[in-house]
Amino acid sequence: MALAQALLPEFEHEMATLRRVIERVPAAHLDYRPHPKSFTLGDLANHLVNIPGWTVSTMTETELDFGLPETQARQPKPSSTTEGLLRTLDAQVEAALAALTRTSDEAFHVVWSLKNNGQVLFAMPRIAVYRGFVMNHLIHHRAQLAVYLRMLEVPVPSIYGPSADES
Repeated sequence: MALAQALLPEFEHEMATLRRVIERVPAAHLDYRPHPKSFTLGDLANHLVNIPGWTVSTMTETELDFGLPETQARQPKPSSTTEGLLRTLDAQVEAALAALTRTSDEAFHVVWSLKNNGQVLFAMPRIAVYRGFVMNHLIHHRAQLAVYLRMLEVPVPSIYGPSADES
């Protein structure tokens, strides 16, 4: 089985789960911040809906320099509504799915670099970038968002089984 085909069930499961969590984001509380060092709810949710799209640059380019103005210009505009967050998420997931399914096994082993204004922050095979920088990063922040929801008394959806709100 091709690597992309082996990764697709996990991708589809995690994206469906992310969508359920984003659907619960209360637009009235986007400025909520549980700690001064934490993202606001709006910043965290906007960050999360963009992460699936990182699959595209990971699978189609050999580097990303997020310090460049052209990289910043390509980023989706932040949303201040739950519907807008979902539209961004759906577009990012669709683009990611297309990029992932077109990636050959050989391409997963190509070294990919993340840079900031030319400085290499890390370089590793695409498959490691996809698993760590994209998927694990997304799962980490999704868990943070679930805690924010809990703190705001918003019912947390099922993630890896029933939540205390959906048992």
